[in-house]
Amino acid sequence: MRKGPGKIAGFSLKHVFKKPATISYPFGKLQLEENYRGKIEYDAESCIGCNICARDCPAGAIKVVNVGTKEEKSFQCRLDVGHCIFCAQCVDSCPKKCLRFSPHIDLAAFSRDSLKVTM
Repeated sequence: MRKGPGKIAGFSLKHVFKKPATISYPFGKLQLEENYRGKIEYDAESCIGCNICARDCPAGAIKVVNVGTKEEKSFQCRLDVGHCIFCAQCVDSCPKKCLRFSPHIDLAAFSRDSLKVTM
């Protein structure tokens, strides 16, 4: 086995001409898997307000609140993306399947308040 600068030079030259393992995001095309867990999307029309998703969330990042009257119920989902761990427990436990993951992955923000989303 060779030792010294000859081994390092050979290794370096070999990897200089190899294709990089990463992409130059955001300039390269990003390929996401089909079941990638991005930001949660909420369908208010199919929601019944059972709050099973909020009870099953281990991080406490989701809340479903009634913004309508007692007769005409209308629900909103309040999500704190800063607390969400993207475990998919809320999506799996929703009986009406009104929660799903989206391919949105650019979730960085300058303040914590901008990570709180009302859907």
